[in-house]
Amino acid sequence: MSEPNLTEEKNAFDPHASSLQGEVQQEVLDELYAIRGSIDNFDAQLVYLLAERFKATQRVGHLKATHQLPASDPNREKAQIERLRRLAHEAHLDPEFAEKFMNFIISEVIRHHQHISDNHRGPAADA
Repeated sequence: MSEPNLTEEKNAFDPHASSLQGEVQQEVLDELYAIRGSIDNFDAQLVYLLAERFKATQRVGHLKATHQLPASDPNREKAQIERLRRLAHEAHLDPEFAEKFMNFIISEVIRHHQHISDNHRGPAADA
């Protein structure tokens, strides 16, 4: 997956879009835009990190399908959630939010793994 053309992204996204223009002082808007610029950068990083994570989980899905392993691994999933809750606590992020986020990711990964498994043609299918 290649990164988008930044010129195209700039044309498609207005980082200064706001309902507050004309409602607050310009220096407040400038500070707001600066903070939002950081948020926009974090969002972009999250998207690319998630893309890389899902590339890795796709590889796991193919490995599982090849060896007829189940799409879900409850012990691994439980350990991941516990680890993310600890990390969230250390990072001063709500552990409940981290768990919900991880559960969503895990459910998507399992869905992908099941899809890969359903469409896998192993040696037995070729016989």
